[in-house]
Amino acid sequence: MRGAWLEELTWDEAKDALDGGWPVLFPVGAAAKEHGLHLPLATDYLIARDLAERLLERLPILVAPVIGFGHYPAFLSYAGSQSLSAATFIALIVELAEGLIAQGARRIAYLNTGVSTEAPLQIAARQVFDRHGVRPAIADLRRLGRNADHVLARPGGGHADERETAIMLAIAPERVRLARAALRPGAADEAGQVLRQPVRLSPVAADGCLTSESGATGDASAASAEKGHIVLASILEELEEGLRSLWPDAFSARAAPVPSPSGTA
Repeated sequence: MRGAWLEELTWDEAKDALDGGWPVLFPVGAAAKEHGLHLPLATDYLIARDLAERLLERLPILVAPVIGFGHYPAFLSYAGSQSLSAATFIALIVELAEGLIAQGARRIAYLNTGVSTEAPLQIAARQVFDRHGVRPAIADLRRLGRNADHVLARPGGGHADERETAIMLAIAPERVRLARAALRPGAADEAGQVLRQPVRLSPVAADGCLTSESGATGDASAASAEKGHIVLASILEELEEGLRSLWPDAFSARAAPVPSPSGTA
């Protein structure tokens, strides 16, 4: 059975889905965050939406609108990048979840495409659990599909790297300026290090910042759509398996049928 975007349903169709116990997926992806000179500011948003669309083709889930604003403080030195404070982002996540919980949602998951959003999402999930007894699940993109890293020439780039660029070439090739991908990216951040520190990127040398003229870390010039499709397949396989394992009854043959948007077949 196919899932549905919440935004495409009427309110009574949404009520049927929530009353039927459908899992709700919140994609989280920045709508405006720098991704080097070769990828658009909306890269995270586009990846989050594409993955959610592919996932609802496989599973009867209700997908909420992509959360396009989050906590991305590392990128504010680059024009157009937007970020919320951690507290504001946490409040946003909690309040959106509480709204659907009040309407009947009991299974909630997040597909997170950021890194600096990982810790705030964990805090938000804990608050939702403590207040309502609902245990949100979080899938962080940087940990998904890693068994496909063997197809990448440089799997450890970090940001706007070969992996991310390959995914974009697979889902939105018209948005990628691949010829600009090799223009002096910054060094990969903390690759293989045991201890981690907060990071801030800067296009010019600045105290405490990782300097990257392009805003990317790692060389994405070897990216290809073929590699992107392989990585996407691995990510989707893990996401589907994870959701099925978490809520097997929601995806059984006895689960409530999917309402068709606006009554269409």
